[in-house]
Amino acid sequence: DIGGGTTDLAVFSGGAIRHTAVIPIAGDQVTNDIAVSLRTPTHHAEEIKMKFACALSQLANSDETIEVPSVGDRPPRRLARQTLAEVVEPRYEELFALVREELRRSGFEEVIAAGVVLTGGSAKMEGAVELAEEVFHMPVRLGVPQHITGLVDVVSNPIHSTGVGLLLYGRENYLRGRRDMPLSGNVRGTFDRMKAWFQGNF
Repeated sequence: DIGGGTTDLAVFSGGAIRHTAVIPIAGDQVTNDIAVSLRTPTHHAEEIKMKFACALSQLANSDETIEVPSVGDRPPRRLARQTLAEVVEPRYEELFALVREELRRSGFEEVIAAGVVLTGGSAKMEGAVELAEEVFHMPVRLGVPQHITGLVDVVSNPIHSTGVGLLLYGRENYLRGRRDMPLSGNVRGTFDRMKAWFQGNF
């Protein structure tokens, strides 16, 4: 789950979480890299990241250019989108390498042959899945909420994967608890009285 400040890692095996970790590199560091490298204010760097960034430079069109606002009263500049990708790719590569090292340390790297699921707002950047496959050498997919109705267009986004997943998990446990709920004291008392009456009269 690649968020703004941290990347959260969870290893699932046999339907249960076996290992978790937090890595202090995520989307905010990418924004800072863009701001420093392209010499643009942070809020513009965040906007450029969201609209134009690509985590794998070979996927960026070398002919495509982007407008980069400058600091102060200087006029904006135009840069190749590939230049932006060359700033972003090393940070994502570093992040995925740290995740891979954490998996090796945990001892679970061999049991996740089913692959890796990326979620979080910073996971939906173009090229992130392809770069992750190169680093992990296993299938990688983008995780988006499923089995939901209503505001599907809003929540079908990796930003909301954790939140929607927790809600679905809580709902499932609540419904299971309702099905398995023992009879309440009043109902049980009534059944006991009826049972005693039948035993005494028949």
